[in-house]
Amino acid sequence: MSFDRIREKLSILADAAKYDVSCASSGGKRANTQKGLGNNTGMGICHTYTEDGRCVSLLKILLTNHCIYDCAYCVTRKSNDIKRAAFKIQEVVDLTINFYRRNYIEGLFLSSGIFKNSDYTMERLITVAKKLRLEENFNGYIHLKSIPGASDELMRQAGLYADRLSVNIEIPTVSGLKLLAPDKKHEDFIKPMQKVKNEIIQYKTEKKIIKSTPRYAPAGQSTQMIIGATGESDKDIMYSATYYYKKFNMRRVYYSGYIPVMPDNRLPSIGTEVPTLRENRLYQTDWLIRFYGFSIAEILNTTHKNLDLDIDPKLSWALRNLQLFPIDINTADKRTLARVPGIGMASVSKIVQARKFRRLDWSHLKAIGIATNRAQYFITCNSKDFYSKDLTPIMLKNKILKSTKSKYSNYFNQQLSLFS
Repeated sequence: MSFDRIREKLSILADAAKYDVSCASSGGKRANTQKGLGNNTGMGICHTYTEDGRCVSLLKILLTNHCIYDCAYCVTRKSNDIKRAAFKIQEVVDLTINFYRRNYIEGLFLSSGIFKNSDYTMERLITVAKKLRLEENFNGYIHLKSIPGASDELMRQAGLYADRLSVNIEIPTVSGLKLLAPDKKHEDFIKPMQKVKNEIIQYKTEKKIIKSTPRYAPAGQSTQMIIGATGESDKDIMYSATYYYKKFNMRRVYYSGYIPVMPDNRLPSIGTEVPTLRENRLYQTDWLIRFYGFSIAEILNTTHKNLDLDIDPKLSWALRNLQLFPIDINTADKRTLARVPGIGMASVSKIVQARKFRRLDWSHLKAIGIATNRAQYFITCNSKDFYSKDLTPIMLKNKILKSTKSKYSNYFNQQLSLFS
């Protein structure tokens, strides 16, 4: 094995994997004074988080950046003039084990361009996971990318060795996919999703009867959408995301802002990348729909197709529905409390518990930790003070903006205006 060649492959294929946001790259490095393979191990190492908040380091790479498709939005498209590389199966296995033994990583995130065909590529990904599990006795986290169009049998095998599977839907709408990736079929993305869903359901059913039933994709499945490559509104994106959550029991839908890297008249021009803030607003909306009891139509509809960038979606909804406020913090139910700007679900639980013992005033609410610079305009408590007076939505919005500074304020640009 040539360490120099392995390092070169790692540099190319880790960089190509950075566009998948299912786990965010940390950019961290660990130096090796012995000039061995440990040098520059920041390449390919990313951080992700478990449900209990624990940070996990993963080796995040592509098996290859060769691809038979020419998707306009993809940096590894076959017509793009980039340096190509491919790992051998054993090379990925060895990298994973060596990095794990050096405590650089706790798991593997493996994706790939498609070479030859979907089944051939998926089979190679599975072989990596199978070797790690059976030959190396590796019990760390493994996330495999499902290849669109892969057979049901291969998808079944993949879930037996991987903790999580994901197939990226790529473009939120069928029309957008046809425009930018005419060689791909929407049903090819749906097929592996449905198979994984069915296998997970079958596993849970059989497990109740046969305790020794092999685990299948215990961390479930996820998907990713590229946003901003075509003219989909935030409303279109969130309706698509909700469909995948409900139809395929997705654990997460990820939103990846498109970064123009090649001139193409079908795509936004170079220099008009999607602002990070748009991604952030989509994730906030995703959270509101999944955990706060909001429907999509309340946040996004025909008169409000795109999310506001300068304020979060809950505040935007509240300003459009001032007739519902103020609410009494001492009597409102959990669902109503969760709709108040500045009050999160943890604070809702604290409020409900605290008011069993006394009526709450502003000092109690500040101690609980709610964002009073926003919440004060939408609630009343055990106090004569109520802060909205007779402010209009615009006046109220301006007052709140003056009292807060967004960490994303430097990311504003004109990309959204391209499709307005």
